[in-house]
Amino acid sequence: MKSAWLEVKDGEIEASINLFLQKMLEEKLVDAVLVPAELPNKSDIAPTLITEPGILAQARPLAPVMPVSMARVVSRLTRVAPSQRKIAVLLRPCDLRSLVELVKLKQASLDNLLLISLDCYGTYSPADYREFCQDTPNPTDEFLRRVKDGDELNLREACQVCEYFVPQNADLVIGLLGVDVEKGVLLQAMTAQGEDVLAKLNLPGAEAEDRGAAIASLLAHRVESKERLFERVKKEMSGRDNLLDIFAACTSCYNCVEACPVCYCKECFLKSPAFEWEAEKYLDMAEKKGALRMPADTLLFHLTRLNHVGLSCTGCGLCQDACPSGIPLLPLFRHTGDEVQALFDYVPGRDLEEEPPLTMFDENELSWVG
Repeated sequence: MKSAWLEVKDGEIEASINLFLQKMLEEKLVDAVLVPAELPNKSDIAPTLITEPGILAQARPLAPVMPVSMARVVSRLTRVAPSQRKIAVLLRPCDLRSLVELVKLKQASLDNLLLISLDCYGTYSPADYREFCQDTPNPTDEFLRRVKDGDELNLREACQVCEYFVPQNADLVIGLLGVDVEKGVLLQAMTAQGEDVLAKLNLPGAEAEDRGAAIASLLAHRVESKERLFERVKKEMSGRDNLLDIFAACTSCYNCVEACPVCYCKECFLKSPAFEWEAEKYLDMAEKKGALRMPADTLLFHLTRLNHVGLSCTGCGLCQDACPSGIPLLPLFRHTGDEVQALFDYVPGRDLEEEPPLTMFDENELSWVG
């Protein structure tokens, strides 16, 4: 594994990474870069496919916000046909894990992609990020300063309990943990493709002696937070009555489906004619109970979705961010996902060659159940 040092000039961390991405375009190592970029209002970020090197000055690769799943964007780019030109794609670790799952499910292709990921300290919700941007002209560098100073960050709930903050399966990793980022960042090549990029850009070699300790410290904190969250789930969110209370506010808007990176069905069974009934059916159900909550079957919808995506859920929390009713989807999906994944000894996004359990047959699997 080859590592290189990317110097940070004048403490401008993100600008230095942008220059690295720009140089890849200028040197024709890639034909395009898919990266989060700043919108004209300066407080919103959107995935942007950039082919002009100068426009990369607007890129915000480290911006602490996830408005959409980059894995879904890559799926849209490559699902019909793989890219014929080289694209560098910058994803957060959870997005990278989701993309691996989509590739396994034949919903995306990695052909001609250079996968770049980064150590992730976590993200704000889009609303909190807009508020954060109002307080500082350089939100990313200010965020990293607060991380360094140990300030309270008010991160998204999903990020507070994420133990997969170091990228897996990337070609290049932007290392921030255990590094004085005001002086430079670590670039780690995890594949031959990544090594080729570092060699052609002729960057100086580097080591990060404190990286292991920094990763272990943050991991311990995240695992502790996750265990507290799971205890709350067991205490407050288990059982039919609790679930009915939790999902009572659901309006069947399907925002969670649209936001989820691994909820990919083009035709959702829960939107199919099987759930389209005439008025008499609804009236019969209302008559049996005296009243019928409308729209109906919201609990069935969420339990079905949980059953469908549980094994591939990476805990990104975008479903919860997208919910206009504030339903606590992340705790339920993360807890259930972990339980099911442990049952099959499966970690989504861990290995591109590891088949999803429900797509293969093992004669001895779960034999203890019987």
